[in-house]
Amino acid sequence: MKPATQNGFTLLEMAIVLMIVGLLLGGMLVPLTAQMDQRNFTETRKSLDDIQQALIGYAIINGRLPCPASSTSNGVESFNTGSGGNSTNGLCSNFNNGFVPAATLGIASTVDNQGNTGFAVDAWGNRIHYAVTASNSRAFTSLNGMRSTGISSLTPDLLVCSTASTSGSSCSVANSALTASPGVPVVIYSTGKNGGHYATGTDEAENPNPSSADTDDVFVSHNITSSSATNGEFDDLVIWISPNVLINRMVAAGKLP
Repeated sequence: MKPATQNGFTLLEMAIVLMIVGLLLGGMLVPLTAQMDQRNFTETRKSLDDIQQALIGYAIINGRLPCPASSTSNGVESFNTGSGGNSTNGLCSNFNNGFVPAATLGIASTVDNQGNTGFAVDAWGNRIHYAVTASNSRAFTSLNGMRSTGISSLTPDLLVCSTASTSGSSCSVANSALTASPGVPVVIYSTGKNGGHYATGTDEAENPNPSSADTDDVFVSHNITSSSATNGEFDDLVIWISPNVLINRMVAAGKLP
């Protein structure tokens, strides 16, 4: 009688196969994650550029920039109604720590990661932030305020630095200014992949949010860094509108001087 022949894999062989498959899948996941991150950053950057153009278009049509949306205005620009704010005087409720007023601009919006509609969101579902200068007695947000003030007298004061400011009102670190004094009228930014975890580093803390105590005119923009970097983790995407570009476009459209 011949002994019965055993077919199949032993437990050791199965373990080796599973280990090899795990290593192969693990090696594939890293490139796929990196590709997804890059796609999200590219998609978000395009959204920021589209918002930038929509804001310029709004200014050309209406003679002023819109106020940021508040956290409860569902994408509609928000005035400080308690102090009599309106489109004539340009008194916004959140000059430096509001959101893109997607509903007011008439641009596409989707449901954000909090289940609200009307806001412009980035590729991670976080609301995109929008800050507008209150300088020149709110000339940039009040009806025909820029025209009344005069081109040569307009001094927007939002500053973008390459590292956190210690003074709270200027790019206090030498050679860190990305926008020359007096500044720019508009800053638009996404809080990136880690959105919602505000102030993970001192640089991210300079880009305020509605619950932040930092409501000054200074913002930070630089390459992505990890939590082990000198100023902590940073993955915000930040762009702005040059006052020269805004004024030039409004002059070309006959809205200025």
